[in-house]
Amino acid sequence: MINRTRALVLCVLLALSGPTTPAFADEPVSWTIDPPRNRLEPLPGTMLPLSVEELPVKELESEVDTVRVEHGSTGVLVDVRGLRPDGRWTEWIEAAPGIPAALPSATRSVQARLVLPGPVGVEVGALKVTAWHAAVVLTDPTLAVTYRVFATREGLVGGTTANGHKIVQRDHFVALPSRRGLAGKNQGNYSVKVCTADHGRCEWAPVWDVGPWNTKDDYWSLDRASWGDLPRGLPQAQAAYQRGYNGGKDEFGREVANPAGIDLADGTFWDGLKLKDNAWVDVTYQWTGGGPWGTVTSYDSLNVRIGPHSSQPQVGLAARHAQIRLECAAPGESVPGTEGTEARWYRLAPGMYVSGAYVKVAQAPPTC
Repeated sequence: MINRTRALVLCVLLALSGPTTPAFADEPVSWTIDPPRNRLEPLPGTMLPLSVEELPVKELESEVDTVRVEHGSTGVLVDVRGLRPDGRWTEWIEAAPGIPAALPSATRSVQARLVLPGPVGVEVGALKVTAWHAAVVLTDPTLAVTYRVFATREGLVGGTTANGHKIVQRDHFVALPSRRGLAGKNQGNYSVKVCTADHGRCEWAPVWDVGPWNTKDDYWSLDRASWGDLPRGLPQAQAAYQRGYNGGKDEFGREVANPAGIDLADGTFWDGLKLKDNAWVDVTYQWTGGGPWGTVTSYDSLNVRIGPHSSQPQVGLAARHAQIRLECAAPGESVPGTEGTEARWYRLAPGMYVSGAYVKVAQAPPTC
């Protein structure tokens, strides 16, 4: 009788649990995306012929790692990305028509965006997207990469960035010469930590524009999309300026006048790093690594201090919307802020702390 009762209970539990969703997609999954407008126009005021428009995220029942996009819109490019389990997005990968794009991580959330690479608007139609799991093996390091590159001040107050942001005085963002790490407007899912050469000051800032010089030079990437014969971490403009690479010219055939690998908005340049002239800086491309993280939600840039108290000296800034890596949490001064009153402070680097009252935590760090 007892054995029969146990068997009956087991059957009921199995019936209630139902079939489980497979971790990986067994068969290709397809869907159609209708753009919000039937014509994509260039953003007014942009310095480079590049405009982007993000499309809605598609949530899937099983994980995929390969995406193919079909469309008949001439003059339009399509990028895709996937959401990692820890809430970080992969880099944008171009999905040329009919050519599968391999994502750096398996995902159940896929997003596409339209890219207009020229100064003239074009008609856009529906996109047919197909995704599947191909067991693609790509290196996805835990530790974010850091390179020393030459920084120039962007300026261009009143202009428009590639993601549609209107540049204001003493703004806080950076530009990198590839759209693979371009965040959306008022988003920080692609952010950098940029420090002076002596690491005396640092700023955490979102990537909101494309440049300097090039638009296809993801020199920080392991699978570099362009200029693959150059070492990882060496910007094409630097190679052109210092070594005469590509005849000393950028991708547009212009003579390269400086070795810049990053542009800094005025506030990042003057207030975050306290620079007085263009200079070499150390840049950490934070989305290339993992670990605990959060997003800055302060109304203005958040002070970075040498200790967990507002009386401690300021040694940098964390821009609003920037995504920051959290080394650990330490007790400190209780501060009221956008995330409530908080006595917890987060260490971003040795001797660099921000108040938790202005950080929306996505993945909590350990105690210091």
